[in-house]
Amino acid sequence: MDALRLMAEKNCGAVLVLDRERLVGILSERDYARKVILKGKSSRDTPVEEIMSQSVVCVQPSHTINECMALMTEKRIRHLPVMNEGQQLLGVISIGDVIKAVIAEHELTSHDLEHYITDF
Repeated sequence: MDALRLMAEKNCGAVLVLDRERLVGILSERDYARKVILKGKSSRDTPVEEIMSQSVVCVQPSHTINECMALMTEKRIRHLPVMNEGQQLLGVISIGDVIKAVIAEHELTSHDLEHYITDF
């Protein structure tokens, strides 16, 4: 329940699970729906470690937006923790972040092309 409250409070669809500073899993709304609700378990009695995804796909700051989008599509995930080379957590990229970045990039390209054409 604490994890669900945190997701609701932060208006996000997943939380990272850390053991001290080491990433050990991710709990998403999808994990909750499939591993608690559909199995008739109690939200109050089910520990996060029982339902979290332990295989967490991560990226490094050097990954491009296109690489992140491809990885999210291939793995069917919506959140990518960003880790440095020392495996220190730096942040999380959501599918919404990726979409916003792609839209911004396309708008910039469109703007640049428009100016190129009109300046000719």
